Amino acid sequence: MIDSPPNANCPTTQEGSLVLPWKQTLKEWRGILLGGPATALLVLMIRATGALQPLEWFVLDRFFTLRPSEPIDDRITIIGQTESDIARYNSPLSDDTLADLLETLLAADPRVVGIDFYRNVAVAPGTDRLETLFKNEEKIFGITKRIADLSGTPVEPHPILAENGRIGSNDIPIDADGITRRGLFFLIDPDTGSSTFSLAANLAWTYLLAEPGVNPNNQVNPDEYLQLGQQKYFKLSPDAGGYVRADAGGYQLIINYRGPAGSFEMLSVSDILDGNFDPEQIRDRIILIGPFADSLNDTFETPYSSNPLGSLVASPERMFGVELQAQIASQFISSALNNRPAIRVWSDPAEAIWIMAWTIAGAILFWRVRLKRWTLAAPVALAVMTAAVGFAAFLSGLWIPVAPVWVGLAGMSIVMTSYIARNERQDRKIMMHLFGRHVTPQVAEEIWRQRERIMAEGRLVGQRATATVLFTDIKNFSTIAEDLDPEPLMEWLNEYMEGMAEVVLDHGGTIDKFIGDAVMAVFGVPILRETEAEIATDANDAVSCAIAMGRRLAELNKKWQTTGQPIISMRAGIATGPLVVGSLGSSQREDYTIIGDSVNVAARLEGYEKSIEGGICRILIDETAHNYIQGKFTTKMLGSALLKGRGKPVMIYQVEDRVPNEPMKA
Repeated sequence: MIDSPPNANCPTTQEGSLVLPWKQTLKEWRGILLGGPATALLVLMIRATGALQPLEWFVLDRFFTLRPSEPIDDRITIIGQTESDIARYNSPLSDDTLADLLETLLAADPRVVGIDFYRNVAVAPGTDRLETLFKNEEKIFGITKRIADLSGTPVEPHPILAENGRIGSNDIPIDADGITRRGLFFLIDPDTGSSTFSLAANLAWTYLLAEPGVNPNNQVNPDEYLQLGQQKYFKLSPDAGGYVRADAGGYQLIINYRGPAGSFEMLSVSDILDGNFDPEQIRDRIILIGPFADSLNDTFETPYSSNPLGSLVASPERMFGVELQAQIASQFISSALNNRPAIRVWSDPAEAIWIMAWTIAGAILFWRVRLKRWTLAAPVALAVMTAAVGFAAFLSGLWIPVAPVWVGLAGMSIVMTSYIARNERQDRKIMMHLFGRHVTPQVAEEIWRQRERIMAEGRLVGQRATATVLFTDIKNFSTIAEDLDPEPLMEWLNEYMEGMAEVVLDHGGTIDKFIGDAVMAVFGVPILRETEAEIATDANDAVSCAIAMGRRLAELNKKWQTTGQPIISMRAGIATGPLVVGSLGSSQREDYTIIGDSVNVAARLEGYEKSIEGGICRILIDETAHNYIQGKFTTKMLGSALLKGRGKPVMIYQVEDRVPNEPMKA
């Protein structure tokens, strides 16, 4: 039975597919949904547990270390109690020595002085003198500790400073990894509801009150945020940025460090008491007095302390507590006077959308480039892009989630790789089932490389193509079949089919099917041709194949003559033209095949006028095939004929290239 021509009314896409690719689209979006939204939701759930918090802190720390350090803020000077000061004046400083230090500093007219060490007990001698200074000098502020933590228990302030309202808390929130990233505006007593400003906030407030045209008391929406100049400081929530269920008591902020330790001008206690300083280093500045010796154990780890290689490379750089107070005070006055940005974060929904968007974008990109060698470079490129965007945002004062996006992209890559591998296994199984017996390994590999173009809906979609069809048949096979028993006949026929199939594959053809003693082969599928030169090559290959099949049959006849098996000749019909290729059948059984007028013409040419001789292999071709092979083979025009099943006549040509070893007469 000869395949009928295709239905001209079949729906086609722009690329010629005969079925709408909605299942292929669904397959694509199923992978993208698994790799994108599903992975992003999983990342958001993992993030909510706090598992990503260390990674998010790490990225924030890297941003600090990558950002260029800012110039020294010449509005702040630190007076540090160094190891040499301890050796000279002991520790703690006596009240007398501290009074000398304060009087010398006040003589240089600082704007405000903060003492960042506890003075809740007298250290004679000179107590009366120091208390007089504390009572009369409004520029002097001391500290208290309100919260019991790992660094110690609450410490009361000096009573005279407390009575005059010139104390500040030096409590510093420390993250779970030991890094100080947060500072305080003020603390709120849960029992009384009273607030205590931090030392840094008190010093900055006092400094700004002396600035012309600046009044820090003009707070905008104090229940929602505090405003310094144009910068708004929103109260840090427990889940702000990369934090998860952090202790956000009081009014906290993320410290916007100017740089690592050593970012402020520093003089020692001895420098001041010996007069080894320029009064301009003191005049009109915030003066912070505090420990500057490791033995006093007042140091903190900061983002500049964290090291990707840990303590294997170097000990973490630590910052003295008095420097930390200077960093926070500088942040406040720089926001008010220089519009230096505060570190802001997005709302939780905005962060979720951001993470979701990047993960989905990664899934789409990964799917689009999944067959390329650089598939895995796609998520890496997006991760680098995310880091670049995150760093650019950080430079403007915005901390956005980068690490969760990295985790999302990594998870997406794993999910998408697994999904694609699963699909490839299924597709390979389908395609090998369809093509395994029909084409050479090289063609099969090329089919696999182009599988996305060929495959859709779990099967080969129908596609229009221009190809050359070759039909062959054994002359007088029915008579031979009558004379042989079934088993010898089947063995003999299989040997013939094996030889013919080998020739077809050697010439780049695809075996469509075996029909009794007939062989149907196609040149130009399943890798469709796009140029006239390629179509011409297929036509020439088909004619060469038919001639070679005659040669192989001659070899087989020699062998069969010695074994007493039938000696035969064959006929071949070749036609070039449009046809449709695809898989045909049911979900239980389907096969790769072709349908179209060219199939019918090739089959009719093979059986046309069996009386026409042609040696061991008679080869008849249609006019289209003849036009493609002109000059390559010797041909003879037989004339025009109306073939069975066609309404229009076909011009028929015979290929006269002779095959050696004509069949012997019985």
